[in-house]
Amino acid sequence: MRTHIAIVGSGIVGSAAAYRLCRMGVAVTVIDRPAGDGQATAAGAGIVCPWVDHEGDDAWYRLARESARGYPDLVAELAEDGEDDCGHASTGALVTAGDAAELESVTALLRRRRQDAPEMGDISPVDDPGAAFPPLAGGLAAVRVGGAARVDGRALRDALLRAAARRGAVLRTGTAHLGGLERVALDVNGEPIGADAVIVAAGAWTADLCEPLGHRLAVYPQRGQIAHARLPGVDTSGWPIVLPRSGPYLLGFPGSRIVFGATREDVGFDGRATVGGLAGLLSAGLAVAPGLADATVLETRVGFRPVTGDGRPMIGLLTPGVVVATGLGAYGLTAGPLTGTAAAHLALGRSPGTDLSAFSPLRPGPP
Repeated sequence: MRTHIAIVGSGIVGSAAAYRLCRMGVAVTVIDRPAGDGQATAAGAGIVCPWVDHEGDDAWYRLARESARGYPDLVAELAEDGEDDCGHASTGALVTAGDAAELESVTALLRRRRQDAPEMGDISPVDDPGAAFPPLAGGLAAVRVGGAARVDGRALRDALLRAAARRGAVLRTGTAHLGGLERVALDVNGEPIGADAVIVAAGAWTADLCEPLGHRLAVYPQRGQIAHARLPGVDTSGWPIVLPRSGPYLLGFPGSRIVFGATREDVGFDGRATVGGLAGLLSAGLAVAPGLADATVLETRVGFRPVTGDGRPMIGLLTPGVVVATGLGAYGLTAGPLTGTAAAHLALGRSPGTDLSAFSPLRPGPP
């Protein structure tokens, strides 16, 4: 009998797991709620620049770094499967600040890490950051991270799911329920789904889904509001990501699109775009890039990042036959591909290929 794995959640982690399993010849069913429900992947900005973050947490940094390192291979695999455009582009990033002294610590961090991360590319001061990202305020100091990339989360998710479906994955829309303490039972809208193992990649909804299994996981929703704007007639597709030391990030996409992101709000599953949230986001963004003041507002996206009590992901076996893969917070589109791949191997009883000991979903919660 062919092995069958069910995946609950079709965001970046679930779609990456489905794609990896299908490439290994495994039967896959992907289950998720209807679109438009606050999925973090659908709202995420898509920054892939792990080298500036997670100072002091080597395990988290290694996971994000290894996932970023694997992006070129993933893009190449998808191209082999007929998905030529998954929204990924190497644009580099500018880490900016009011003066050069504010960049000394991050520059030192980048240079220390570059020996083990040559994919980081060049690390160099930039005399005129406005030449690369014209709307930026004058007088800013900046350091360039040459290997940084951006990815369209929706485009990548959809490419992974399409490629998985062409290899036989079944995509189901509905509400999943887990139950059973000795043998796991899964149903969708009350219809039983037989599977050899289940990967729970349900993001901020993971805790509720897993509670019937006797575990209350410390996974919570964090609302992120993100604004999209357009600069008519301006080619923004090759602009670098802007990562201010204080203030929201900015990045360009094809179609003259600029993204301001994002708020971090602990308000539960409140999916509203709020005046206060957007006002703070846009005003802080304009302080960094006043040249965006005349851009056309296109849309606001709201997503619920899955965050954990201690800030680390949860990736590992929860009970026999159930693998949890969630809790990536604001780094889902950076670490999601590797997390999904690791979950796929765990569901098959194999080594995940990377050290996940720090991310067990059964680890003690914070006091």
